[in-house]
Amino acid sequence: MIDQALLRHAAEFTEAIDKKEYDVTETGFYVPATKANIQVAGEYTHFAPQDGLGWQTDRNIVVNEGLLDVLSVYLKSGTQKTAWYLSLFGTNYTPVAALTAATYPATAGEITSGSEGYSESVRQTWTGGTPASNLVDNTASMAVFTIVTATSLVVYGAGMHSVSTKGGTTGVLLSASKFTSGARTLYNGDAFNLSWRLTLSSS
Repeated sequence: MIDQALLRHAAEFTEAIDKKEYDVTETGFYVPATKANIQVAGEYTHFAPQDGLGWQTDRNIVVNEGLLDVLSVYLKSGTQKTAWYLSLFGTNYTPVAALTAATYPATAGEITSGSEGYSESVRQTWTGGTPASNLVDNTASMAVFTIVTATSLVVYGAGMHSVSTKGGTTGVLLSASKFTSGARTLYNGDAFNLSWRLTLSSS
């Protein structure tokens, strides 16, 4: 179990964080001193009513900034983020590990307009359920974006943030994903449903 692995190696993890003796990968982080490999996997599930793709699920990248925040909160008494928010982006861009909250809006082309985007004034709240089986998601209460557009809106991917402001560059970016199943073409009045799942495992 992930909690047991973290607690068993808590002292070593803490020392490794202080000394920056760890490796961050696209799937998690590895601490050589403990030989513990913590895998962090996430995925976005989304639905649009008119583009013919139906329900789709795409894997994400949990970015370095997000992984380090998890380490800080869990093992270094960092400040817990009590709310998380989902965004959409409109650039044909594949997120990388170095992407941050500060660079995401411009680099990914976050959709922020209320006239060619979605009517809600902020990023949409991620309402997670009770963690179980080493995962947590919001599939029981999916975020809904009400699309506003004169013709159509193309959405290439999504992100997960600790700050609700559209286009905001503060806080923490936890993850991001380009929809490899295909960009979503949305139309005025569409309700775009989006969920995010995080799974942790250790070896």
